[in-house]
Amino acid sequence: MESFIVAALCGVMVGIFSGLLGIGGGTLMVPLFRLGFGLPAIGATATSLFTIIPTSLSGCITHLKNKTCIPKLGLAAGIAGACTSAFGVYCANNSPDWVIMLAAALIIAYSSYTMFKKAIRMPKEQTPSLKKPFDGKKKRGSSKDSNMNVQVSVCDKQSVLASDEKANTSMPDAMSEAIVADAFRAPEDDRPHLTTKNLLTGSLIGLFAGFASGYVGVGGGFIMVPLFVSVLGITMKHASGTSLIAVTILAVPGAIEQGLLGNIDYVAGIAMAAGSIPGALIGASAIRFIPERKLRFVFGFFLLLSAIVLAINEFFPMAMG
Repeated sequence: MESFIVAALCGVMVGIFSGLLGIGGGTLMVPLFRLGFGLPAIGATATSLFTIIPTSLSGCITHLKNKTCIPKLGLAAGIAGACTSAFGVYCANNSPDWVIMLAAALIIAYSSYTMFKKAIRMPKEQTPSLKKPFDGKKKRGSSKDSNMNVQVSVCDKQSVLASDEKANTSMPDAMSEAIVADAFRAPEDDRPHLTTKNLLTGSLIGLFAGFASGYVGVGGGFIMVPLFVSVLGITMKHASGTSLIAVTILAVPGAIEQGLLGNIDYVAGIAMAAGSIPGALIGASAIRFIPERKLRFVFGFFLLLSAIVLAINEFFPMAMG
């Protein structure tokens, strides 16, 4: 019971990173299953693929609601990736453990380098100031302008009060509905329009990500997100949400094949999913409030740390205790 609770708590953190960064969670789950549960490499990758599906699906729902994803691109990459995911599983079952973990570490490290490179080149976000800087040239007319603004504000306030009083006497229900509708207004749709060529490029990215997903059991988001950003030029926010759509699709064939081969530890997977599902909802909701540049640095650091942990565990097992 204690191990189930610990796994669920770890799953919450995995889910938050999954929903926030669009990585499916496998980048964290493979090391956790390998180190925390003592699963062999093939068992860790198989159980990771199984857990990725409900985790990614949970994040997808929130991203779709908040319009922080591009569904067409996600479907194109996901369907293409599903075609190569099973082949990745086949290669993994016929490869030594150290080859699988080395491949995972190298691919993740390269993705980390790509994301850091993009983040460093981005200009720093300008923090808006609540007060305008003092300008001596405008000082002379500032008092007059201030008085005019006060008069306008008073007039506006009186107009608003009058209209509110009229509305309250004539249409109280309509006013209440309008206020509620404004408070829960859907987020603005700032998603870019992609051409057919962009969608084909996304499909090629999905093909590579699908093979990597089946081979190392990390969902493919760690490949798709950096490539969506660098090749297609979409924002990190949209890349993360779009990646989760693709990950949900492309992980299915690999997970089915791993299940048929008997490589999945369902107890460990369900325990992790118990925490990762609500965690993904939190992460997908939080992405709207994090600046683009900071999000890229977080993603790069997260990937680099995962690559180091995988490499140390495989080649220096005594160092991990």
